[in-house]
Amino acid sequence: MTGQTQTLLRGRILTFTAEPQDEADTSAYRYIEDGALLIEDGRIIASGDYTQIAPQAGQAQVIDHRPNLLMAGFIDTHLHFPQVQVVASWGDQLLDWLNNYTFPEETRFVDAAHSADMATRFYDLITAHGTTTAVAFCSVHDTSANAYFAEAARRDMRMIGGKVMMDRNAPDGLRDTAQSGYDQTKALIDRWHGQGRALYAVSPRFAITSTPAQLEAAGALMAEHPDCYMQTHLSENRDEIAFTKSLYPDAPDYLGVYETYGLLGPRALLGHAIHLEPREIDVLAQTGSHPVFCPTSNLFLGSGLFDDAGLRGRGIVNGIATDIGAGTSYSMLQTLNEGYKVLQLQGQKLHPLRAFHWITRGNAVTLGLQDQIGTLDAGTEADVVVLDARATDAMRLRMGRAESLSEELFILQMLGDDRAIAQTYVAGQAQKAIA
Repeated sequence: MTGQTQTLLRGRILTFTAEPQDEADTSAYRYIEDGALLIEDGRIIASGDYTQIAPQAGQAQVIDHRPNLLMAGFIDTHLHFPQVQVVASWGDQLLDWLNNYTFPEETRFVDAAHSADMATRFYDLITAHGTTTAVAFCSVHDTSANAYFAEAARRDMRMIGGKVMMDRNAPDGLRDTAQSGYDQTKALIDRWHGQGRALYAVSPRFAITSTPAQLEAAGALMAEHPDCYMQTHLSENRDEIAFTKSLYPDAPDYLGVYETYGLLGPRALLGHAIHLEPREIDVLAQTGSHPVFCPTSNLFLGSGLFDDAGLRGRGIVNGIATDIGAGTSYSMLQTLNEGYKVLQLQGQKLHPLRAFHWITRGNAVTLGLQDQIGTLDAGTEADVVVLDARATDAMRLRMGRAESLSEELFILQMLGDDRAIAQTYVAGQAQKAIA
């Protein structure tokens, strides 16, 4: 390779090696006032002080982002690709919201052209908000999943997803069967999983919309493809829990349904996990399964408050996510904003350094991908976000009194949105058109 294929990004660098508790925990993060990332063929080949990296750059294109902050691209561990046109739908609680808005919208994704159009818009939105990897539910239609993965491949994005499996308690046109759900998922895994940067998630929507036969099929898929992920929903709403128990009366609890069919483990992502029983928390800890905190949707639907500290105290590793479209923002910054408030209501603290670790390396650890994404270490994939803490008048005014890195991060967390994303790089390629 020649230097002509290389790009050098210059700016202040923040990257993590562990989860910091506060700014004094300097062994957990690396901050470089004048840093550089040397990128070649979609990977970071050198990362460090500009004076050390620049001599290695040869004829590389230099993009100077100073005084902005370079961080690993954000990772969103739970959202719904087909719900982009029902975000901000005036809402009831969970089950009514699904029936009134989500299910009618998802029926549209049987159409390949509609799915492809929505995929382009979806990726434009998430990258504009600094997200470079996401874990998404597609609709029940394989056209939806094919469009989702095809657009990710076009952009060379590290994306995870899958078609939902649901064979009951859903409208006509939005159900598969245990067998067709298995067959279509199997074909999608064969087509997409491990191709380029794509990874597949077996996706039974939740226990309410899957028969025992379908959950058995999902368990068989996970046994056959143990390197795939499994994503579903758990204990978001008390009516949902009661309905689930009525459908699975022999299960010890909601989580016990998924446990019975072999769906738990380190690659299991369980959206919400708010109203948990003691046995369920024990099982989460024992299996290494991952709850995913979705603060904006939990508040929007009035679902409840996620007990991050209680679960972390048991050694459980939690993800954090937007949950578009019951979630109200594509921004992981605004997700942290609302997450901070949810935790405040429970007397739990979220330091800004820990918050930014959570949406980068922390979510990468949840996915088992911390050696590939979530940091700015040499050898990792070149997914980078450029953060401008002076992007708006209000932020600029507040930054006039900021005296530390933690204060700057908290300003980004509480006041930032897509306007604070100066640029997003996916595999080293800029995603945002800059006027």
